[in-house]
Amino acid sequence: MKKEFKDFEMETPSLTLEPDLGAVEEKEEIAEVKQPEKEPEAPALTPAEQKMVEEFAAKIDIENTNQILQYGAGTQKKMADFSDTALENVKMQDLGEIGELITNVVGELKDFEAKEESGFFGFFKKQSSKIENMKNKYAKAEGNIEKITDSLQQHQVRLLKDSAMLDKMYEQNLNYFKELTMYILAGKKKLEETRNGKLAELKNKAVLSGLPEDAQAARDLDEKCNRFEKKLHDLELTRTIAMQTAPQIRLIQNNDTVMVEKIQTTIVNTIPLWKSQMVLALGIAHSTEAAQAQRQVTDFTNELLKKNAETLHLASVETAKESQRGIVDIETLKKTNQELIQTLDDVMKIQQEGREKRQAAEADMRRMENELKTKLLEIRR
Repeated sequence: MKKEFKDFEMETPSLTLEPDLGAVEEKEEIAEVKQPEKEPEAPALTPAEQKMVEEFAAKIDIENTNQILQYGAGTQKKMADFSDTALENVKMQDLGEIGELITNVVGELKDFEAKEESGFFGFFKKQSSKIENMKNKYAKAEGNIEKITDSLQQHQVRLLKDSAMLDKMYEQNLNYFKELTMYILAGKKKLEETRNGKLAELKNKAVLSGLPEDAQAARDLDEKCNRFEKKLHDLELTRTIAMQTAPQIRLIQNNDTVMVEKIQTTIVNTIPLWKSQMVLALGIAHSTEAAQAQRQVTDFTNELLKKNAETLHLASVETAKESQRGIVDIETLKKTNQELIQTLDDVMKIQQEGREKRQAAEADMRRMENELKTKLLEIRR
């Protein structure tokens, strides 16, 4: 907190007819506030304070205009200063920032997730990448949370100081409330004594004498009594404000306490629990990785065995078929035999034709030989 309540030294109630108001600017009269139906209960006074009220009431001079104008003004000024300081304190209370910091912690924790990838051949690489990604996210989240934790601790210290300061404010406000009550009690006592005493005497004197000056004296004192009564009413309004300020201080103090508890819970419970869960998450990730790796290897082995069995079956069937097959197929033998028979037939046919041609050639050759012999014989003749 930038502004401490340095002027809030604990004081005991004191009454004075000559308050030191300092350089206070006169303010316009505030519109009359509706008076509460029930007058606030006055705090119990000690015998010493009760005696102080009795003695102070005897000193009040209602006919002294300046004294009446300043009656209780010192306490009213202290109340005004007190209200200004309390208002400044409320303005500097930024509980929303603390709530935002706690929300950021939750956001960091919720953002801690890793996406899984599918496939077998890239399994080991992907699993390793997944765990590294988790570690990187953990390191990043941890760094951010440490910064947020430092800020939360600073807010916690400030809120604790504020709470102690608010205790002092509460006690000081209670002191102002009691002081105003003493002013009011003393004033009412003096007002009652004046109206029942001197004012009544002046009124009786004016009635008996019938003199204008006696009547005017009675009216003047009556007007001063009325103004003093109005002054007491203003003090009662101020006392009501002081009475309302007390629960407001406690409300602010309670808000500070709630935020301190939330900060404490976040620092000592939430964050350590998250770190423990992170350790467990990494351990589970490693176990899951090993289990998935084993499952992938087993599935791959089974798949390989199935494929090998199918291949072996096909190979065995083909081998059996080939083993039962002859060296030469019967169809091949039939075809070869047909071709051979055809070849023999063709060869025999060709041989027959050759034989016939040779026989014809021999006949032609004999015929030509005979013709040649005949011709030669003719020439010799």
